[in-house]
Amino acid sequence: MADETPTLKDFALALYGREGVPPACLTLQDATGLDVNILLFAAWRGAALRQEVGAADITAARALVADWHNEVVKALRTVRRRLKTGPSPAPDARTTKLRAQVQAIEIAAEIIELEELGTLPAGPLALHQTDAAALARAAMAQVVVAFAGRQLTDEEEAAVRAIATAI
Repeated sequence: MADETPTLKDFALALYGREGVPPACLTLQDATGLDVNILLFAAWRGAALRQEVGAADITAARALVADWHNEVVKALRTVRRRLKTGPSPAPDARTTKLRAQVQAIEIAAEIIELEELGTLPAGPLALHQTDAAALARAAMAQVVVAFAGRQLTDEEEAAVRAIATAI
């Protein structure tokens, strides 16, 4: 029996769980404001589906999840990060427990976003590239450029390569 193509959710969770991937994703998120789920969506399209990702794909992905990401995911992230240092009575044992609960809800919200991104229609197969990591790297680079509005820095290119290598 042939291997089944993983869902976006399964692919993203497995990839994000690999060594070096979370810090690389966070580097790109902090440097460009990108949505890590769209980055993982692009990696999935390239590596698992063997598809190229272009500007129209990224625009469609952003449009599909923008409100959810901005109003729910980012709001939960802001609360979770704020609980790390304050306001009073944070940080203490009670607020540390609350922070962990908020983080679990944030992850659940991100999984919903991944599931939504996974509903986008598939694109055409890549014609020139058969290497999964190379397709994923090219797709992720497109996402970084789209969010940053400029070419990748050396640090961003290294982060993209680190994620692609983990595939």
